[in-house]
Amino acid sequence: MKLVIDAFGGDNAPEAVIEGVCRAMREWGDFDVILTGEEQRIRQELEKRDADMNRISIIDAPEVITCDEQPTVAIKRKKNSSIVAAMNVMAAGEADCFISAGSTGAVLTGATLIVRRIPGVKRPALAPLLPTAGKPFLLLDCGANSDCKPEYLQQFAIMGTAYMKGVMGIEDPAVCLVNNGAEAAKGSELSKAAYALLSETEVNFKGNCEAREIFSGKYDVVVTDGFTGNVIIKEAEGLAETLFRMLKRELRSSFKTKLGALMAKPAFKTVKKTMDYTEYGGAPLLGINGGIIKAHGSSDAKAFVSAIRQARKYVSGGVTEKIAAGISSSAEE
Repeated sequence: MKLVIDAFGGDNAPEAVIEGVCRAMREWGDFDVILTGEEQRIRQELEKRDADMNRISIIDAPEVITCDEQPTVAIKRKKNSSIVAAMNVMAAGEADCFISAGSTGAVLTGATLIVRRIPGVKRPALAPLLPTAGKPFLLLDCGANSDCKPEYLQQFAIMGTAYMKGVMGIEDPAVCLVNNGAEAAKGSELSKAAYALLSETEVNFKGNCEAREIFSGKYDVVVTDGFTGNVIIKEAEGLAETLFRMLKRELRSSFKTKLGALMAKPAFKTVKKTMDYTEYGGAPLLGINGGIIKAHGSSDAKAFVSAIRQARKYVSGGVTEKIAAGISSSAEE
C-alpha cells in the first residue's frame, strides 16, 4: 500500500504532518509514503525523528497553495505545489490514497481535474464522519455541491454505503435523507424526487429524517445537498461550542458545582474524546478514482495518525472499487 501525503498542507505543517507520519509508520508496517513539499525542510524534519527512509520517498514541490487563493487558478498556475504534485502521483496510479490538511477548495478542484472521477459518478461528495451519543455517521455532501439533482443524492447514498462498509465495517448501513418531515410527500421537489430514487436503489434506505434525528445514532449514512450539509455541520459545531461554554461557566459558579465537576471529570473526558475530530482523521472525497482524505486544517500529529489509519482502511476495504461497482449497478438498473 502506498500513501501520498501533502507535507505542507495545514496550519501545523510540516512538523505535525511528519510527526504523524513517523508515529503511524512505527505503529503499522503495511504501507509506504510519498511526501510532497519542500524537500530540504522535509528531510530535516525526518532526520529529527530518525524516520525509516526505506519506506519514504520525497517529491520536491516548494510551492504552497493557500486557502486565500482561487482554487482553479491556483491548481493551474502552481504546477509545482505540494497539492498538485501529490495529485499527479495519484493520477499516474503510483499511490492508493492522498491525504492533505491544505486548502479544501484546492483539494476538491485538483482531485476533480487531475485525478478525475470514477466512471459514472456525476459529482464527488465531501463526507465527514460525525459523532453521536452512539456510533458515528457519515454526512454527505457537506460542501462540494451546493446545487444538486436527485440523481446526485442517489449516488451519494451509494458512495456513503460503500465507505461505511469498507472503512467502518458496517454490514448493511442505514441510509436516510434529510428533510423537513418524515413523510415521503413532504419537502422540496429535490427531496421528493430523491426519495423516489432512493426507494428503488440497492441501499438500506430508511426514509426521511428531520434535523433533530440526524445525531440520534439511528443512521449510518445521512444524505443531503452540499449547501444543507454545510449548514448542518457548521450549526453542530457552533451549538457544541456554545453548550460546552455554558456548561463550563455553570460548573465554575459555586463550590458545590466545582465539586460536582471534579467527580464527573472522567465522564467529561469520555465526552470530549467522542467529540474530538482528531479521533476520526478527515473527510473522504468520495467518487474520485482513488482515495482522497481531506484532513482538518488545524490537524496535529494525532489527527494525521488517525487520517493515515483511515486511509489504510479505505484502501484495504476496497472503497473505490465498491463505489465503482455500486454506481455501475445503479446505471444498469
